[in-house]
Amino acid sequence: MPRNPQEAEGGKKAADICREMGVSAQAFYSWKRRFAGLGLTELRELRQLREENRKLKTLVADLTLDKHILREVLSKKA
Repeated sequence: MPRNPQEAEGGKKAADICREMGVSAQAFYSWKRRFAGLGLTELRELRQLREENRKLKTLVADLTLDKHILREVLSKKA
């Protein structure tokens, strides 16, 4: 999404914004469709929630791996 969402709404051409950001027009319009109604605070909250979700998924994956390793060790001892 443009650093300043009003750039596209303020008359700046989408092609210019895409060139500055280094993204395709398809990505620009996809982002615009997804995030058009969100304000800056909602976008920040969404970013924070996604980051927290990524960290939690990593934590769950690590704990699941530890659990499988412990089960394997216990089954070999028995």
